[in-house]
Parts: sequence; structure tokens; C-alpha cells
Amino acid sequence: MTYVYADRASGPTRRGALAGLVGGAGALMAAGCTPSGASPAQAPTTASAPAGGPTPGVMTLFKDPGYNFSALLALGGAGQRSAEVGEVLTAVNTINRAGLSAQTYVETFRKLGDQLTKAPEGSKPDQETRRFRALRAAQYYGQALFFVLGSDDPGSEEQLYKAGRGAWDTFCELCDPAPVKANVPYGKTPLPVWFFRPDESEQRRPTVILTNGSDGQNVDMWTYGVQAALDRGWNALVYDGPGQGQLLFVDQVVFTPTWEKVVTPLVDWLVARSDVDPGKIGLTGLSMAGNLAPRAAAFEQRIAALVAMPGCVDPWLGFPAEIREILTPDKEETNNIWNKEVVPELPPDAAATLKKRFEPFSVPAMLAAREGRMFTDFYTPAKRIEALAIKDVVGRIKMPTLVLDYDYEQFYPGQPRQMFDKLTAPKDYVKLTTAEGAQLHCSPMAPQLHCEVVFDWLDGTLSGG
Repeated sequence: MTYVYADRASGPTRRGALAGLVGGAGALMAAGCTPSGASPAQAPTTASAPAGGPTPGVMTLFKDPGYNFSALLALGGAGQRSAEVGEVLTAVNTINRAGLSAQTYVETFRKLGDQLTKAPEGSKPDQETRRFRALRAAQYYGQALFFVLGSDDPGSEEQLYKAGRGAWDTFCELCDPAPVKANVPYGKTPLPVWFFRPDESEQRRPTVILTNGSDGQNVDMWTYGVQAALDRGWNALVYDGPGQGQLLFVDQVVFTPTWEKVVTPLVDWLVARSDVDPGKIGLTGLSMAGNLAPRAAAFEQRIAALVAMPGCVDPWLGFPAEIREILTPDKEETNNIWNKEVVPELPPDAAATLKKRFEPFSVPAMLAAREGRMFTDFYTPAKRIEALAIKDVVGRIKMPTLVLDYDYEQFYPGQPRQMFDKLTAPKDYVKLTTAEGAQLHCSPMAPQLHCEVVFDWLDGTLSGG
């Protein structure tokens, strides 16, 4: 649906378009992921897609695709011990019995996180028990965090983030060896990093820098890379960048389009270490970081191999057209459209969704959302998202690159192939499929398979195979 702004009064209201787009939360929401362009039901089908859509049968935990996707991410983490199947399915049953909403989702997963920070009933937990209960708690707090702005207590967002961060830090402290924690210089706000090693020797090893997407938490990096790296004798670096984790929720630093300024100090820190092989540093980007990591690699030539999971050349195109067309060249006009025509007609679920989707790009938007208000400046964060486009810099990438794609890629359909076609460096393209149970953005039900594909490619590339 397209609106002609010169004759807005004669056109249909925005309420119908926006209500259809959001549909509860499904069209825009996705845990640990980026702004979406369509619900899974709207995504292009593929020849390998089974009857019944992208989540047939028992893969549909919730009828709303946004909540369903989030829960599938948690369920998939069980293979890497960052969730427990029974815990997740019990939470799903609890939420469905109470009636699915942001409130019931947040309450249920927050309670589960709180429960896991305590000792299991009837036992005195040892270090391993405490460690993995903390990791699962981090997962469940992250689940609650993603939807908290739509709950009855949006002001608890920072507190809920800190609960998940505390669980993550407890997990890290109990690892053997514990990851090296440091603050890497970055502008006025240093980047917190966690450097995982198979052991404490000074043997030089290949190292992977794991880059998270929009709204992802550190526990996702364990699921999508740390454990796989350690199992293969690699080092793994996890970090919070602008718009992520501590930098967003506490330090109030939003996303930057110049991600090379984030990655370069990380590489500086790594190459100064005696246990890092400076010629074998890989960089991965999960979800929206499938845009950020390639941007960094286009300018940071010490990266030896790059993986985009999936490839994303323009995150702004991930928003529905009805949202994108609110943005005009003029800030005042844009914000008048937003505040006078759009906001007054937003259904509650749509309002909560848009608050969440814009907070990593605007501190005023985040602070307003925590107070239960809608942000009034649409133009500034929209322009920041628009500036993330990397179509013009993909050709600068020189290192071997793997581009992943997924059946039913619901957030960036077609963009992985666009990135692959624009690459001039040695390149590979892999599509993970429904036949493998690896459909949907980031393969939420198959992170082990996902890591197998990524690390087999990285190992072969960095070893010269």
C-alpha cells in the first residue's frame, strides 16, 4: 500500500495498514534480531518448504509469529546448554494458558530466570550446576527483556537487562578457564569484552570475533559461536558494541554505521596478545550484524575471513514499506506525519513493537518507551538506520567471505544473494533449509548445524584448505 502525501486526506487511514503490518507483534518483532520486513507467513516460499508454512506442527509454539520465533530461539539453545527443553516448553504452556501477551511472556520468563539463580530444590549445587543454571537464566532474562517495553512495567528494562548480565557474568566466572574480561577503548565509552580460550597456555590460536545483532544478548553468542570455537581449539571474543547490551541499556550509546571503528580496536587488542594468531582472525555477524561485520571488514584488512549470517546490505529495507515511507527528506514534515497521522492511530501492539524496534537507534526513543510514551522524533533514528546501507562498500571486501541464507528468511529476504553478487573477494553462499530443520532467520531451531557450517568453512579457509 502506497500513500501519496500531497493528497493524504483522500487516501485510506494508516490504522489499517499499520494494524495489518504488526498483527500483535509478529510482523516486526524477533528476539536477538533486526527490524523485519514481513511476518514468516509473508516471506517468500521455497521449493523445500513443507506444507503448513515455515513452522509446521509442533514448531508453532505460539500463534503469533514474533513470539513464536523468540521462543524457538530459546528452545534451539538447548543443544548448547543455554536453555532446557522442558523449561522452555513449560513456560510456553504457562503463557498459552494465561493468554499470550507481552505481560504474560515477560512475567513467565523473568520468573524462570529468577528461579534458576537459586539452588535447585533438594541439592547443593556444584560449580557446573551453578554455571549452566546461570547461563540458562541469562537466556530467560533475555527473553523477558525483549518484550518488556510492551508489558505493564516498561521502566524495568534496565533492571531486567542487568539481571541477565549478572547471570552471564556469573556463568563466565565459573568457566574453566574463565574468559578474560576487559574494556577496549572506543570513543568516550569502552567496549566490554569477554575473551574465551580453550586453556591458559600462550599457544597462538585462530580466533573468531563474534558480532551480535540488534537486541541480542551475550548468551546468544555462546549459542552461535563460543562453544563451537572452544570445541575446535579456537579462541572466541564476545563484545558489546554501540546499540547493544551494556552500551545501549546502561551507557545509552546507539548504533553507528561506521562499524569498522568498533572492530579495529578489537583487532588491535587481539593482535597484542601472545595467544592469538594474528593471521587467523575471523569475524562473524549474526542477524543485523550480517550488515555490521561486512561493513567493518571492508575497512579492517587484518580480518582473514568473514561470515555474514545472513548477508544484509540495507537494514532499512527490512522495515515494511508503510513504515519507511513515513520518512521524507524534511525532518519537520516527517515528524508531523509521525506524530499527527501515525501515532494517534497506532494499535497498542504496534506501538510497543515500534518502541522496541527504534530504541537501539535513539536514546530519546528508549527513554520515552521506558516511561510508557511513544517517541516523537521519527526522523533522526530512521536516518540512522538508513545510513547502515553498505551496498557501496561491499566491493571493498578483500578477504574470503561466507554468506548464509535461510529458507523463509523473514527479515531480509533476497538480501543475502544481493550481498553475494556484489562481493568481488573469494566467496561462498550457503542456504540452510527446511529439510534440515534450519529454516527462518538465523536457524533458531538448528544453531548446532549453523555452527557446523560456519566453523567448517572458517577452519578450511584459515587453514588454507
